[in-house]
Amino acid sequence: MEFDTVIHGGTIVTPQESWVGDIGIRAGRIAALAERIPGGDRRIDASGRLVLPGGIEAHAHIAQESSAGLMTADDYYSGSVSAAFGGNSSFIPFAAQQRGQSVDDVIATYDGRAAPNSVLDYSYHLIISDPRPEVLSDELPRAFARGITSFKVFMTYDLMNLGDRGMLDILAVARQHGALTMVHAENNDMIKWMNARLAAAGLTAPKYHAISRPAIAEAEAINRAIALARLVGAGLFIVHVSTPEGAELVARARAEGLPVHAETCPQYLALTRADLDRPGMEGAKYICSPPLRDEATQGALWRHARTGTFDSVSSDHAPYRFDETGKFAKGADAPYPAIANGMPGIAARLPYLFSEGVVAGRITLGQFVALSSANAARVFGMDRKGAILPGWDADIAIWDPEETRTVTAADQHDAMDYTPFEGMRLTGWPVHVLNRGETIVEGGALKAARGRGRFVARQPYRIGPQAPTVPELDPAQNFGADIWP
Repeated sequence: MEFDTVIHGGTIVTPQESWVGDIGIRAGRIAALAERIPGGDRRIDASGRLVLPGGIEAHAHIAQESSAGLMTADDYYSGSVSAAFGGNSSFIPFAAQQRGQSVDDVIATYDGRAAPNSVLDYSYHLIISDPRPEVLSDELPRAFARGITSFKVFMTYDLMNLGDRGMLDILAVARQHGALTMVHAENNDMIKWMNARLAAAGLTAPKYHAISRPAIAEAEAINRAIALARLVGAGLFIVHVSTPEGAELVARARAEGLPVHAETCPQYLALTRADLDRPGMEGAKYICSPPLRDEATQGALWRHARTGTFDSVSSDHAPYRFDETGKFAKGADAPYPAIANGMPGIAARLPYLFSEGVVAGRITLGQFVALSSANAARVFGMDRKGAILPGWDADIAIWDPEETRTVTAADQHDAMDYTPFEGMRLTGWPVHVLNRGETIVEGGALKAARGRGRFVARQPYRIGPQAPTVPELDPAQNFGADIWP
């Protein structure tokens, strides 16, 4: 058998096992795995290194307007390049619907942003803010048929919050068409009440963002989101879980057999609310929602990462520069609710998770593969990515497990002017990244052409056996009534 590329001598790692061996690649796919594979038009020596599935960044805001109309700093070129330097071979950013906009127009807009620019394979999660009847009955099913099989809704922010009834309508459409609903879960009225009390007291510096969105607001909304999904019998993905209480609710739902998934993010593992209290307006760099918590929370979230509560650790890359184009679009002394919400992290996600997870002994190498790639591929329907198997895309990241670097903003390769991980000393780094067998990053240099990435049509979300639901929706227990078309 002839191969375009052979990766030889490395330790190949999957979520279940690892072994020293070779990978033969042909026409962009993994064609063979063996102890030794001779030949190959190109041979990559991975001796002493780890050969992992390329990362799949499943939560990033790229070339996306906020509900207030503020554009993120990274477009699909700089965002994909930054992701590649961080060990990722594909990503799934959000494509956001604005009020009054059709889903067809949303997809066309993001196709125009992504296709000419991305160096990595990509897909989209839709963000739905305006679920009009035609959106639910016609536009979303058409998007699902194209392979965009996940979308995000919000339980907070006045311009995004759908309310419980809107959530139920969305979940019902997802259940019927094989899609997965992602949710930003925080209690909107709790937060608005806190904001009003803090404003009345004149407490508007960045540090007060930490207490304006209390942990109970997340826990209440996660509990409610799980209940809404259970009523419908739909799958649910809770994004950026930041509290022990929220994680426990997810773990309990999973133990009950509910199709509930969740992620946390490196910022909740690495940073605390004390970072919001940096001098002057420096704390604005650390404003994200949900907010940063405390060290006890970090320990609890690491435990949940280790025990399987989280399917992934995603960056929630939301790049707003530390200037008037980003964080301070509403003024240099803006109160914390008016400061752009989010922080960058797409390049730091996997090096941080490897160093502070694997090297520090908090998670195993197999768990790192699951949290960085394999689970995202499974949950979000990327059926030929996230695994090192014959027939799968040759999306591979070769890691030097002993290379130690200090994180700097310049090394993020994004369009940002800061990184919240500045100065952290991390061990373990991706040194060679391939997407469909093509080298994207090697030796600290970009090797990929702008626009070479391909759109990935994803498979429907599969619940498996019918998700547990409430008795009132079971025709066998409900006088034979069936409300589902």
